[in-house]
Amino acid sequence: MKGRVAIVTGAARGIGREICLKLAGRGADIVGVDILKEELAQTVKDLKDTGVKAVGKSTNVTDAEAMKEMVEAVVEEFGKVDIMVNNAGITRDGLLLTMDEEQWDQVINVNLKGIFIGIQAVARKMLRCRYGRIVNLASVSGVMGNPGQANYAASKAGVIGLTKTAAKELGRKNITVNAVAPGFIDTEMTRALPERLTEAVKPLIALRRLGEAEEVASVVAFLASEEASYITGQVLIVDGGLRM
Repeated sequence: MKGRVAIVTGAARGIGREICLKLAGRGADIVGVDILKEELAQTVKDLKDTGVKAVGKSTNVTDAEAMKEMVEAVVEEFGKVDIMVNNAGITRDGLLLTMDEEQWDQVINVNLKGIFIGIQAVARKMLRCRYGRIVNLASVSGVMGNPGQANYAASKAGVIGLTKTAAKELGRKNITVNAVAPGFIDTEMTRALPERLTEAVKPLIALRRLGEAEEVASVVAFLASEEASYITGQVLIVDGGLRM
């Protein structure tokens, strides 16, 4: 990936941070996007230590104008955008009958609208270059549903539909659009869950363990590479066999 320029949202920690490190390890220059400024600064420092060019942008993915300006700044500095990884996401869990509208709106706004904005922000730049790799982070919850996550599951199912539609619209210009759907991955998000819930899930996973963020990052890096040049509109599930 030497010479490629990648934007990764939600880059400060967890899966996003690992995606940045994985792409940098393959030689790509990285633009990390996150509202967690201190953690993002540490990620950028670690990326620079690998020898690639890296910058951080504290841009809110739900702000269309700010995202557009960020991409313009990236193109001005790097000359292009080759790879866009829409990873930023949040949870606001609750049972369907007790979930309030704010919980619903916050998750849909970040997880689904944020990816729509991210795709729009880079698509025109990629169309001009007749090249692009867009990878969106969905979730196994968006494939099979999950009690207590009506908002999250709906947002991630929406990401899958958005991914397939974008793939059909942009494919004629050599732009691939794919999704990665992680299962239970050991991140800050899952560590916040009650231990009894985590332990209850493990027997449902064929591999009997939670996944590692690096394992998801490896799949994202594959889809962003030339090795995946004839793959588009697909959803790769990285869940250790949970959906089975």
